Amino acid sequence: MATDQDMQDKIDAAVFRRLLKHLQDRTDVQNIDLMGYGGFCRNCFYKWYAEEAAELGVDVSKEEAQQRVYGMSYDEYKEQYQTPATEEQMRRMEISVAKNKVAKANG
Repeated sequence: MATDQDMQDKIDAAVFRRLLKHLQDRTDVQNIDLMGYGGFCRNCFYKWYAEEAAELGVDVSKEEAQQRVYGMSYDEYKEQYQTPATEEQMRRMEISVAKNKVAKANG
């Protein structure tokens, strides 16, 4: 790719904002399904957001990171959109969490 780092950062930021918007628009997709199939969820994103901010010397609270990722408070999101997990969702999530541990150990 023939872009300088500044342009790459702008593209990366735009893609991140687009992904956040997509996740905020698709409230029908449960976190447990994201975790079960993709190995990450909105909760992972808000934690990564706060961690990366800290790496850059910016203090972002848990609540601020949740607001950024969810587009509202986490409590409000849970109340409006989160449904109880099924046994199958829990099974897929447990498999995914185990895969994440292996990937982290190898990475």
